Amino acid sequence: MAVNHVPSNHAANLSDFGYQQELDRTLSVKDLVIYGLIFMVPIAPMGIYGSVIAASRGMIALTYAIGMVAMFFTALSYGQLSQAFPVAGSVYTYAKLGLNQLVGFLSGWMIILDYIFVPALLYIIAANSLKSLLPAVPTWIWLLVFIAINTLINVRGIEFTAIANRIFLVGELIVLAFFVGLGIYGLLHGVGNGFTLKPFYDARQFNLNFVMTATSVAVLSFLGFDGISTLAEETTGGNRAVGRGIMWSLMLVGVLFIGQTYLAALIVPNWHTFSNLNTAFYVVAGKVGGPFLTNLTTIATILSWGFANALAAQAAISRILFGMSRDHNLPAVLAKIHPKYKTPYVSTLLVAGISLIVGLSFMNNSSVLSEIVNCGALTAFLVIHVAVINHFLIKGHSHDYWHHLLVPVIGFTIILFVMLNLNLLAKIIGAIWLVIGLSYYGGLRLTQHHTEMKL
Repeated sequence: MAVNHVPSNHAANLSDFGYQQELDRTLSVKDLVIYGLIFMVPIAPMGIYGSVIAASRGMIALTYAIGMVAMFFTALSYGQLSQAFPVAGSVYTYAKLGLNQLVGFLSGWMIILDYIFVPALLYIIAANSLKSLLPAVPTWIWLLVFIAINTLINVRGIEFTAIANRIFLVGELIVLAFFVGLGIYGLLHGVGNGFTLKPFYDARQFNLNFVMTATSVAVLSFLGFDGISTLAEETTGGNRAVGRGIMWSLMLVGVLFIGQTYLAALIVPNWHTFSNLNTAFYVVAGKVGGPFLTNLTTIATILSWGFANALAAQAAISRILFGMSRDHNLPAVLAKIHPKYKTPYVSTLLVAGISLIVGLSFMNNSSVLSEIVNCGALTAFLVIHVAVINHFLIKGHSHDYWHHLLVPVIGFTIILFVMLNLNLLAKIIGAIWLVIGLSYYGGLRLTQHHTEMKL
């Protein structure tokens, strides 16, 4: 890499960091916002509604509001670094340029733990859900269908992916509009106990420990906004485009999360009546829309996991692998660009292969896989905040203490709290993965040193 630090008064571009423009720049800020919304899934609370409302003792809207505020500070830090370093690779690039090579590699390594398994987890959830609707079709067939279609779209080109994202987003918003419209109509005609503020605050049930525990679950619904930063070399509109895309998508999805969970909690105010927390939201939908809305929300959730969210996740991790391999931290073949479509197609195909193997291996044990994906992203978020302080405040002598000191300190504290509340298994797997990464990096540097000595 040619340059590690660019003066803060200089409008950084790709060539400043020793890279050439290889990917196709076609994405607008609107495309980035759509990508972020798809990655976070506007109807994500439908799938985990039961577990979050039980953990929060009914104050589910409050937990999503706190979750949005918590992620707001991390999003601000991402925005600062994306403007300084307009390079693909997300946290890997930001940590490498904002801190050093080792931390950059380890940050990329930890985010891989999250992103490399996320598509497989989404495919499993969607395939198993379809199994319940169409029991005659083997689950592994659905797994293959999801992987094949998403891989084809992602290899075909980022512009084609953007078009698919828009279609999926429109579908999700239509389903959400049906729920909101029928929900409000039902509440105005006797369903539930009317409009109250209890989903935000119930004095009889309020307990800070319960709410924060629920928030640690709800925060995970917001993971994915960072995926926008992996598209830095495929965006138009300058260095601020990624930061704007991140903030807009986070705020919009936060409003949608809060709104739908608030209505759902009003429709069925007594959450104790749910016999199965996994299907709680579909029961709520049935209260105001009958079997039609129950089936519609169920199918929409399946498609959003299996296609929309997994499509965005596969695109993000392929860009991270591309960025790391381009810097010779992963096999060089992963940096190969398709001559026609200008996409990192080898990385995309690798992710598809891993998703198939992991999906078949964890088909009946998705809970273990879900624990694995959480630790990597949160660890990387911690590093992002440290990188902001180091690059702007320490190296750049910035006097913007809000963006370059207070924001990262607050964000770091929140993320650390969420991490401390993760399942012990997730922490153990995360630690093991980190040790493997350190060993790999040490071997890689040793091999490169020997090669240079021979030359």
